[in-house]
Amino acid sequence: MILIMDYLGWIGAVFYIVSYLLLSFQIVTSQQVIYHFLNIVGAVCLILNALQINDLPNVVVNIVWAVIGLLAIYYVKRKSA
Repeated sequence: MILIMDYLGWIGAVFYIVSYLLLSFQIVTSQQVIYHFLNIVGAVCLILNALQINDLPNVVVNIVWAVIGLLAIYYVKRKSA
C-alpha cells in the first residue's frame, strides 16, 4: 500500500508540472477546463500521498488547491454558458 501511495505522490507531482508547463508555454490557458482538471488530479494524488505519511500541511494546501480548481472550472463553465 505504501508503494502505491508513493507512486500517487509522483503522479500528482507530474500532473502539477505538466499543467504548469502547458500554461507557461501557452498550450493551454487558465480559461480552459483541462488546465484546472490537471491541477485537481495532481492535488488529489498528493493529498492521498500526504495522508499516508501524515503530512497535514501538505494535505491542507492541496485541498485548497483542489477547491480552487473546482471553483475555477465552475467559473469557466458559467462564463462560457
